[in-house]
Amino acid sequence: MKTLHATALSLAVAAMLAACSAEKPPVEPPRPVRTTEIRYDAARETNHYAATVQSRYEVEQAFRVGGKVARRVVEVGQTVREGDVLAVLDDNDYRLAEEAANQQWTAAATQARQAESDRARLQNLKGDGSVSAADDERAKSGARTAQAAAEAQARQLELARNRLKYTVLRASRSGVVTAVRFEVGQVVPEGLPVVAISDPGTPEIVVDVPEDQLAAFKKAKFKATLTSAPDESFEVSLRELAPQAAAQTRTFRARLKPGAGRVLPLGATATLSADRVVSEEQVAQVPATALTQTNGKPAVWVAKRAGQDGASTVSLAGVTLHGYRNDTALISGLVAGELVVTAGVQKMSPGLKVTLASAATDAKAQPNQQAAR
Repeated sequence: MKTLHATALSLAVAAMLAACSAEKPPVEPPRPVRTTEIRYDAARETNHYAATVQSRYEVEQAFRVGGKVARRVVEVGQTVREGDVLAVLDDNDYRLAEEAANQQWTAAATQARQAESDRARLQNLKGDGSVSAADDERAKSGARTAQAAAEAQARQLELARNRLKYTVLRASRSGVVTAVRFEVGQVVPEGLPVVAISDPGTPEIVVDVPEDQLAAFKKAKFKATLTSAPDESFEVSLRELAPQAAAQTRTFRARLKPGAGRVLPLGATATLSADRVVSEEQVAQVPATALTQTNGKPAVWVAKRAGQDGASTVSLAGVTLHGYRNDTALISGLVAGELVVTAGVQKMSPGLKVTLASAATDAKAQPNQQAAR
């Protein structure tokens, strides 16, 4: 029994000692962070504008007479050549008008010939005194009046024929149909644009510039990207800037042309980037999320590159803040090439071990250009 009590006592003491001993804390793995590399350059400003692709040469086609549409030949996207038929109006009334004008001209021409024949006979009788001078003058006047009436009716006939011809709408230039604003059976008035034809060989980027950005826009360099190809940018140059703001939007219409030979789909949506140098002062641009504070002054967390153990550490470094460009901050005070933590700065602490697996990716993804809208 004494042996059993001694054994039990030993086990209890061992359990109490084991419970009181301090457990070793688990080793925290290095925390992955996103970083960007410090690169110095002149302070730049980039504005982005929603744009569309339009043709430099676009014609709004309209009927030169009004009437009911009898036939529509073209559809949006169709390629047409100069002189091709686009649409036809019901021409019954215009044919009747042309026939009436023709008959009136025939009657006027007959009267003119008759008046000239009477004048010639009176002229022959005037020699022997059978016709007075007054009768001769009246004959000459009647002949001239009849001839003038015949010529006027000839012009009316020509107008009637032209109006009959205008019931057929033909393409005034070659290009692509970009808009059709009528249907068969619709009554269209004279002069109302119903078809738009654009030249696909002269595409342009068209944007509306707010008045407060106009001065900066004139000094910028431009690049554009299509929504269908966001990774492919191309340079464009300003060709035309409206001298007067639009009445409704109070914006200025700008038209920019791409390089020679570049084909752009008409009507496509694009983004125009207008980049300009704001100041020659050398600054680095980092995401605004990278900024924090130390003693009430701006600071960033700098990640030292991995050592032999494969882990990196972070330290807090004060910087000089030069301003913001939308979602980026302009700073100085760090050495070019240093890595700045761009996300999760609230969870950083001096000496914290981190991994920079995304450093190379983020360095490429954060070019030294500010992005303002």
